[in-house]
Amino acid sequence: MLETKLIELDNVSFKYGNGWVLRDVSFDVAKEEIVGILGPNGCGKTTLLRIIYKALKPQEGSIRLFGKDSISRKEISKRIGVVPQRDISNIPFTVSEMIMMGRYQKSKGFSFDSKEDVQIINSIIEQMDISHLAKRYFANLSGGEKQRVLIARALAQEPEILLLDEPTSHLDLRHQQECYSILKGLNLQKKLTIIVVSHDLNLASEYCRSLILFKEGSLYMQGEPSEVLTNKNIRGVFGIDVLVDKNPCSLRPRITLIEKNSEGLNCKKA
Repeated sequence: MLETKLIELDNVSFKYGNGWVLRDVSFDVAKEEIVGILGPNGCGKTTLLRIIYKALKPQEGSIRLFGKDSISRKEISKRIGVVPQRDISNIPFTVSEMIMMGRYQKSKGFSFDSKEDVQIINSIIEQMDISHLAKRYFANLSGGEKQRVLIARALAQEPEILLLDEPTSHLDLRHQQECYSILKGLNLQKKLTIIVVSHDLNLASEYCRSLILFKEGSLYMQGEPSEVLTNKNIRGVFGIDVLVDKNPCSLRPRITLIEKNSEGLNCKKA
């Protein structure tokens, strides 16, 4: 039977110590979706990702993956790729070696540098535009370069679900667009289901099919970008007024910050 819901959260709550980080979170992610998770700092977005790939166990509620109530860590590592917000590893691995690690769970036996593995890795390196970094040590890269390598490592797993925590936070404008374009291409061509945590409302609007807006650990709004990215919702979650219109090319919601001065909102025409 075709798995239409790959991720199902039912009233999930989680706390560190005595402080609740997530409360009564319920939502589904269907196969081949691109979902953006939005919200202010500290609202539980990263914790939510860790719960989805079972790095954390909720104190309340339940989560089903691939239609299963119980799933092994080994199966998760084969079927779910994770791109953390940062990797502070100082182990002296080259970029090629870092990406090759993504092939470990897909390989048979101890070795994971077969001809097929090498072909897959070379293709991903080219796709991510990091050929010039292949022989450099990961620890010596800039923040943006490291982020692209971590995305490449996750893609090397050939996962069914890809979870990304702020994948473009250290990238310049060109590589932000290229990163999301690659993700969109993988979604369309390889049927990859993608969940991405982002602070960039405009990028999320352009590339995600649905958005989940969080406030103080609870789900505030879920739906298509046009339903979620309204001035009312953004004011309710972020506490600011913005101008929301449509991108003239894509017709997706476009958010523009409005300067606020002592007299109130300042929205001058050029």
